[in-house]
Order: sequence, then C-alpha cells, then structure tokens
Amino acid sequence: MAGILVWFWNERFWLPHNVTWADLKNTDELTFPQAEDLYLACPLAFCIFMIRLVFERFIARPCALGMKIQANGPQRAQPNAILEKVFTAITKHPDEKRLEGLSKQLDWNVRTIQRWFRQRRNQEKPSTLARFCESMWRFTFYLYIFTYGVRFLKKTPWLWNTRECWYNYPYQALTVDLHYYYILQLSFYLSLLFSQFTDIRRKDFLLMFMHHLATIALITFSYVNNMVRVGTLVMCLHDAADVLLEAAKMTNYAKCQRLCNLLFVMFALVFMSSRLGVFPVWVLNTTLFESWEIVGPFPSWWVFHLLLLLLQALHTFWSYLIVRIACRAISRGKAGKWNPLHVSKDDRSDIESSSDEDEAPPPSHKHHSSSSNGTNGAHGTNGYLTGTSCHDDH
Repeated sequence: MAGILVWFWNERFWLPHNVTWADLKNTDELTFPQAEDLYLACPLAFCIFMIRLVFERFIARPCALGMKIQANGPQRAQPNAILEKVFTAITKHPDEKRLEGLSKQLDWNVRTIQRWFRQRRNQEKPSTLARFCESMWRFTFYLYIFTYGVRFLKKTPWLWNTRECWYNYPYQALTVDLHYYYILQLSFYLSLLFSQFTDIRRKDFLLMFMHHLATIALITFSYVNNMVRVGTLVMCLHDAADVLLEAAKMTNYAKCQRLCNLLFVMFALVFMSSRLGVFPVWVLNTTLFESWEIVGPFPSWWVFHLLLLLLQALHTFWSYLIVRIACRAISRGKAGKWNPLHVSKDDRSDIESSSDEDEAPPPSHKHHSSSSNGTNGAHGTNGYLTGTSCHDDH
C-alpha cells in the first residue's frame, strides 16, 4: 500500500519541474491546498443531501402546494394479474409477438395492451410535485453558489487578467474564501453523483454520470496541484446557466408557460454563449496557451486539459439538443400547432409522452367489452421540461 501511495503521489506527475510537495507545505505565513483537505467533502456531501431532504419537505413542498401543483402522479394502470406478471418478471417493453399473444389471451385490443404497459411504466415515475421540489432545491443552491462566486471573483485579479492564474504558480496562497468555494462545490457534486441513482431518472443518465465524474475529477485535480484560480473561473461560468434552467423547469411545472418560454430562451442564450463562446475563448485559452507560455506543460497538466476538453464535448452535445428543441418549437409554431417558444416536451422528457397513441382510433368493436374496463379512457402523461442539465451541470 505504501508503494502504491508513493507511486500515485509522484511529484513528477502532479507538479511542475523542480517543485516538490515539501515546497507546498503550509507555513505560518502561507497556506496552500493540501490533498487531505478534500476528505472534508465526503461528510459535507452527506450534510448537503440531508439539508436537501429538509428543504424539499418543509420549504419546496409547501411552495408547490401553494402554487396549486398537484401531488398526483401519472394515471395508474388498471390492475391485471397477467400483464403485471409479464411487466415485473419478463419485460416492460413487450415486442409485437408477445403483444399479439397477450391480445388473444386476454381478448384485448393490442393498442389497449400497449397503453396499459405505457401507463404501468409511467406509474413508477415521480409526480410533478416531486419534480418541482427537486428543481427548487437545485435552483436555490445554484443561485447561492453563483452569487457567492461572483462576489468572490470580482475582488480577485485573475478575473480581469487570466494570466494572473499562472504567475508564481504553484506558489499561490489559498485564501479562506477560495477554500470554502472549492470544498462546497466538490461536496455538492459528490451529493449529486450519489443522489442521481435516487433522483428522477432521465434519458441522458450515463452522460450526466460521466459529467459529474469529470467535474469531481477536475475539482480534485485542480485543487491538489493548486490550479484553483482557473478552477474558480470554470465553476462560476458553469453556474450561470444552471440557475436559469432550474427556474424554467419550476415555471413549467407551475404552468406559467410564457414565463417558462422566456426563461428557456434566456437559458439557451446564456448556455451557448458561455459554454461555446466564453469557455473556449476565455478559459481554454488561458489553460492551454497562457499556462504553456508562463509555466509549461507537465503530466497532470495534460490530464487536466483532457477533462476540460471532455466537458467541452458535453457542452457541444447539449447545445445541439437545445438547438434541436428550439427548431422543433419554431417549426411547430409556424404550422400553427403551438407557441414557437413552447418547450414542455423536449428531447429529455423523462415521462413517456403518449400523444401519438392517444390520437389512434378507438379499439375495434370486437374487443369493446374488454377495452372499456378502465383502459379505454387512458390518456398519456405530457412530458415536462427537464432541460439540458449542465453541471451540473462543470
């Protein structure tokens, strides 16, 4: 174990040439980032998760109920022992052959059976109230941490001159505000990483999981080798769009559609301008070129940039989704089908929309008696704006 630790903390990997860990030990005059500081993030992540539970129960939920957001989930499927057994023991998405067999066995229309399986899948989805509470928690945290980051950074020289991120590197002192900002961000993303398995499951689950891992790795890497100055720029830049995204979700759940549309447009503009414009031009420029000129590359420098480029790839993908949502909304608006800014059914809607099936003809008279047993009047649940989460969205 000792040999593994020595190999992992190899100074030739983590630090620039001719710099050792002993050079970065804390003194009475100066404090530097220490790897053991990061252990504090684990219990703090648990505390954040517990604070979230309390917030959602005693603050977000009363707010949602005050806005007339219902706690009811999607319409429940009619109880049926045969279909329930297939759903729980065999498949949640039966193929055409199995549907035909079930149709003959139950004397039900195939469309009715498809609708039953859709309702049964949606039955496990969270209610609008749960979605609102989750978004309100994230909105509150992002607003707080973004406000804190802006107030902190406007007093720093590296916000106005990014070359200050590398002057005298790595012998740059760690301030109390900077340490708090880093540990709180790391703790939040650790809590997101684990709560992702209990939160509302979305279609881009794996992408978000990879995003959280990359974010945690970036925060850890930049803290250990004292790239914290440029790290603060990355974190604050990413928080700007996330506040608007969660606000758009909340207004959509509250059915304030015009405000939702406005917030979504603002989110899209801020997201693409910050992630595809400011991030590569401002942040990647200083990490790739200014640091190369002032400090020079070293092994962990390459890993740091690999993670930054991974984030940029995710930014590009999510920007594509946003543009796709906007183009679809505009095209439908021109056709007179809906408001061109209406975004309540985006590509990441985590409740299956069934509008196509609900427009189908009613079941044939052959199976009328069976299909009228509560399933004939089923309606699909509209998807809600889940947006393109961005941290988390870093």
